[in-house]
Amino acid sequence: MKLALIGFGQAGGKVVDEFLAFDERIGGGFVESAIAVNSATTDLKGLERVPERNRVLVGQARVKGHGVGADNELGAEIAEADIDEIQGAIDRIPVHEIDAFLVVAGMGGGTGSGGAPVLAKHLRRIYTQPVYGLGILPGTDEGGIYTLNAARSFRTFVDEVDNLLVFDNDAWRSAGESVAGGYDRINREIVERFGLLFAAGEIDQGDHVAESVVDSSEIINTLSGGGVSTIGYASETVETDDGLLSSLTGDDGFDEGAATNRLTSLVRKATLGRLTMPCDVASADRGLVVATGPPSRLNRKGVERGRQWLEDETGSMEIRGGDYPLPDRNEVGTIVLLSGVTDVPRIDQLQQVAIEAQETTEDVRAQADEAFTSLMDTGGELDALF
Repeated sequence: MKLALIGFGQAGGKVVDEFLAFDERIGGGFVESAIAVNSATTDLKGLERVPERNRVLVGQARVKGHGVGADNELGAEIAEADIDEIQGAIDRIPVHEIDAFLVVAGMGGGTGSGGAPVLAKHLRRIYTQPVYGLGILPGTDEGGIYTLNAARSFRTFVDEVDNLLVFDNDAWRSAGESVAGGYDRINREIVERFGLLFAAGEIDQGDHVAESVVDSSEIINTLSGGGVSTIGYASETVETDDGLLSSLTGDDGFDEGAATNRLTSLVRKATLGRLTMPCDVASADRGLVVATGPPSRLNRKGVERGRQWLEDETGSMEIRGGDYPLPDRNEVGTIVLLSGVTDVPRIDQLQQVAIEAQETTEDVRAQADEAFTSLMDTGGELDALF
């Protein structure tokens, strides 16, 4: 699947940078173009792989390159005002060669959470290709303002994209990690899961062709209908240097039954393990199963059994499946995409906390205004200078 990636804000830019590294590492070929948009000069300079000509600084007239200070209303305003600047970079994308746009943003800050929905709305108005969002939720311990930003951005972003893929930082934090180390690891987790999904089906000359090809239409159809999506991934190390890398029909002792059972088990682990956003699997409207790894360790029967199991778990008839051979890897893995999920406790919690934070903020402001008025009240005995 050929994508035009647009990272909006600090988190969005870093994730797009990581996508470029991952695409190069696996030879996936799914990133056609990459753009980073930000209101802070230092964040853009900190990127390593997004081409400098594709780094767009917005809001210079308002914030002078210093960011919006977690004010996502301001982030939305400067995105609206400077949409032509962003479009200038998009105009350099060979749009006729891409399958979709992917707008990536952290939803707790200001620039990305405010600007990403604005950009998504703009892209859908102009282009016929699907516009997907990848939204990264802040942890619950990051503070009320970031939770409020995320809840408001989520509500807006999901309406402006063809599907919103979500990654919840809260579900992926590890105790004892430094802030920088934690975010770097989380970014790699994000990119591996979504990158393997989008890379599936991109076949170059000489590559192994999958038994059941997963191409861009499978992904697009699974994401059609809008709503919210989450991804699961599970993998298992396999031997690759023992001479068994032959076809499944060979007589070299390869155990096809074991390969089938392994794939079926990995589909279950990917689905019932740690999803990018935890949810009730039964609430998914559509799904896609992709098996990855050395070609000889993949077979159609294993993918089909895993697909049937997911169909039973979700009660949906729209569960697709296929495989993506990766000859140079020593792992067999499965990616499970659950689309149109509706039973998501984290979103309910996020919205409730945001409502409480909004009410508290309004109360504090009212009390502050009242206290200031009382402070400055002299009973009419002292006149102002002018």
